[in-house]
Amino acid sequence: MTKSKFVIDKLAKIFEQGLISYKDLSSEIINVLKSKRDEIVFKMKLTSKEEFDVLTKRVENLEKKLEQFKKSKLKKKITKVKKP
Repeated sequence: MTKSKFVIDKLAKIFEQGLISYKDLSSEIINVLKSKRDEIVFKMKLTSKEEFDVLTKRVENLEKKLEQFKKSKLKKKITKVKKP
């Protein structure tokens, strides 16, 4: 019985070390892949999702201001024509 317990303990340790090294290896691979992805994104000069959202909102605000400007300019022309 003691020999089987010894063998089971040894197998459990080997299995545990294998799992730990597998987790370390998988996290290391993920880190390497993330850094390569970031490198590629940096080289392509792409923006992040947050930056894209901010830029989209800025463009929408500018388009609204442009529409307001066009409407106010049109109103001014109409009032000038009606005066004489």
